[in-house]
Amino acid sequence: MSVRLNHVSLCAGYGGIDIGLQRVLDPIHTVAYSEIEGYPVANLIAKMNAGKIDPAPVWSNLKTFPWEEFKGKIDILSGGFPCQPFSMAGSRAGDQDPRHLWPHIVKGAKVSQPPILFFENVTGIISSKLSSDWGNDVKGTPVLLHVLREMERMGYHATWCRTAASIYGASHKRTRVFIMGVSRSLPRDQLDIVSERVKSYVHTPTKYPAPRDQEQYDWEAPRMVERNLEDPNHLQIAHHPKESLKLIGNGVVPDCASGSFVRCWEKVLKYVDRT
Repeated sequence: MSVRLNHVSLCAGYGGIDIGLQRVLDPIHTVAYSEIEGYPVANLIAKMNAGKIDPAPVWSNLKTFPWEEFKGKIDILSGGFPCQPFSMAGSRAGDQDPRHLWPHIVKGAKVSQPPILFFENVTGIISSKLSSDWGNDVKGTPVLLHVLREMERMGYHATWCRTAASIYGASHKRTRVFIMGVSRSLPRDQLDIVSERVKSYVHTPTKYPAPRDQEQYDWEAPRMVERNLEDPNHLQIAHHPKESLKLIGNGVVPDCASGSFVRCWEKVLKYVDRT
């Protein structure tokens, strides 16, 4: 693990997890993205061109991601892997859903061997169960437990937490589950590199946005965005309002990612210190 942490972002969306990790772990550099949807990919590229996120290749198919090329070169692997197999709003087909990408992520982690794993999903992953035997876990095993066990079997200390966007000042609840794995073989001095950045972030005053019925602070981004067809780097491309709403709705709130990384990291450290 280097001083500048190298990061791969899977199922990147608009980069919510990436932004959250940047706030906690800077300097961190995203070296590759994976995203299958065309509109989010266009959004990522627009942000790269605008200098808002790290320029890096985007793979459209996580199932064919070239993991061998990144072996030993990744410090953090993150992703909001598809929630449709577990979401209360869907059929909850679990591991039988073709969008179930977790086995491919496990394969990638085994090859690339990143010291830290950090993933996000909907709360439905807690109650959803495997609909068939999957690897070493039998039918009926809770999906979240399966994910944690897979991390443990790969040699990681694994933990999770649940949080909501409303805790960080958002006007909507959006409860999500965050899952972390930290390699058992990670040396103490490298654990300390991350811990120092976490401590620095925790002691930075948090600025919450103004409530909906109050005037916005000067530092806030405007709530209402004017229609602008001439700016291709704009987050909301005006001629695709439905795609913009879908992108934002599926995305991870950066403050949730930041706060959950801190909570999970502190839980892992307590376990490490006891062993």
